[in-house]
Amino acid sequence: MTVDRALDRDVALVDLLDRLLAGGVVIAGEITISLADVDLVHVSLRALISSVSTLVEP
Repeated sequence: MTVDRALDRDVALVDLLDRLLAGGVVIAGEITISLADVDLVHVSLRALISSVSTLVEP
């Protein structure tokens, strides 16, 4: 498969969402608000996005 053929391939949004939910996605991020090198607010976020059938073991 060449690079041109890989870029021309269309992936439907529904198919992409189905792949992400089947495997699960972890989103992580951190935000720090500081003033004069003094940290005032620190927010840490971690979210797991998955389908229920993926999380429940059969």
